[in-house]
Amino acid sequence: MIRPFRRVLFQMIMVTCWSLALYGSNPNVAAQQSGKTEVPEVSVQTLQQRDVTLTRELPGRASAHLVSEVRPRVTGTILRRVFREGSLVEAGDVLYELDPTPFEAAYRNAQAALQRAESAVPSARARFDRYQRLSTANVVSQQELDEARTQLLQLEADVAAATAAVETARIELAYTKIVAPISGRVDGSAVTQGALVTQNQAQPLTTIRQHDIINVDLVRSSASLLALKALTSKSAKSSEKFVTVELKLEDGSCYPIPGKLQFVGSSVSQSTGMVSLRAEFPNPDGILMPGMYVRALIEEGSVENSFLVPQRAVSRNPRGQATARFVNGEMKIEERILTVDRSIGNSWLVTAGVTEGDRVIVEGFQRAGVGRQVRIKDVIVEDQTGELRDVQQASAPSREPRRDAQDLARSPTPSLQ
Repeated sequence: MIRPFRRVLFQMIMVTCWSLALYGSNPNVAAQQSGKTEVPEVSVQTLQQRDVTLTRELPGRASAHLVSEVRPRVTGTILRRVFREGSLVEAGDVLYELDPTPFEAAYRNAQAALQRAESAVPSARARFDRYQRLSTANVVSQQELDEARTQLLQLEADVAAATAAVETARIELAYTKIVAPISGRVDGSAVTQGALVTQNQAQPLTTIRQHDIINVDLVRSSASLLALKALTSKSAKSSEKFVTVELKLEDGSCYPIPGKLQFVGSSVSQSTGMVSLRAEFPNPDGILMPGMYVRALIEEGSVENSFLVPQRAVSRNPRGQATARFVNGEMKIEERILTVDRSIGNSWLVTAGVTEGDRVIVEGFQRAGVGRQVRIKDVIVEDQTGELRDVQQASAPSREPRRDAQDLARSPTPSLQ
């Protein structure tokens, strides 16, 4: 009976000691017992007006600036393919050669017909001139003179037709050499030597795409265009034509050469509600290829006297409105409803609800409610690009040093009397 009683007494003494130790290590309880309330510390950012450049990221697809599908312009048999598939060709380079034999014969036949037509003209002209002199002396009738004039005109027309036939035969003979209409990179050949091709056939022999200049076709919603117009009509300066366009490639890297926006579509698609845009980019190194998916950053304009509020300082109330907490002149917390337009980097572009010099709470607003007294610990400085830099100390440390858990653990345990 004595031993169990001693064991229970020892356990009660140990529990009491641990309770007293935990009671002394709790700063909230100690502060409440001493009649002192700790003032929460917060980190703030002072808001300043600035001119913000408006950009928008849009999805797009790269396409060749010029595309030419090579087709034969005469019917014939391919003698040989001159180009190397996948190589760069210049405008005027020979790609295919067709069998020229029938076209050479047609050309010679047209030349002979021209010579025959030309040979009949001198005698008809001499006959007309003779009849014209005799008609003045009333030796020949007017009808005979008109018939001589008509015969001369018919023979001259035959010469003109024969001349045109010779030119047509010459052109068709030249078409036996199929040349590149544009400069660019040529695709694979769809035909081989000995294949019969027809004039203006549906299937192209090959395709040439110009790669030194690449078009990027973009789309954006009509609603975003209206929002931009409404914003710029109040407080923005928007250029009539977007100045520059930057690209992000599929791997997330940025294309080093900026482009220019060529045009904005004049109509909205009835099925998608989107507006088409096109930008043009130099492509000297061939990085961009037709069909590549990209994302474009378009500079839309700039907004004057605007404010950027860090996104981590903005939250939403139950109504879905953007709110932020500020430190007023009395060092108390107040909450405001903000009008947020868009995100700029890691900040929100705020158009209403803030003024110059407001101190928005960036860190520590969870520690104190609205209307409570706070103390500014740090001031976060924002550079001109909207990025947050290192914080600078804004207030002196507390006069009473705070004891951490290790110091409390090393403090002696109160003795039991």
